[in-house]
Amino acid sequence: MHELALFLQMRPQVDPEMVRRVILMMVAIIPFIIAAVIAILMIPCWRILKKAGFTPWLSLLCIVPSLGTLVLLYVLAFSEWKVVPAPPQAFWPPQPPMPPTPPQS
Repeated sequence: MHELALFLQMRPQVDPEMVRRVILMMVAIIPFIIAAVIAILMIPCWRILKKAGFTPWLSLLCIVPSLGTLVLLYVLAFSEWKVVPAPPQAFWPPQPPMPPTPPQS
């Protein structure tokens, strides 16, 4: 920690105009990054909710970054899913009936 303080003291003064530009650039870019992260979380949640039989609009809880997604995970984990399980598929299809035997003479 002391090394950081010494480094900052020995450093020449920073141009305030440059600092202002960097901050403005970050303020312009950060909302796009947040929107991308929310979309990355919301799209799979939408699909999972639809497949589980819930309204997909619950995925809007992902807009609240940590708490909303956590609530959504608890809703999915501890509720009764409204889907009917698929019937088990046989590995081989059923055999067609055997043709009748020809008459013997």
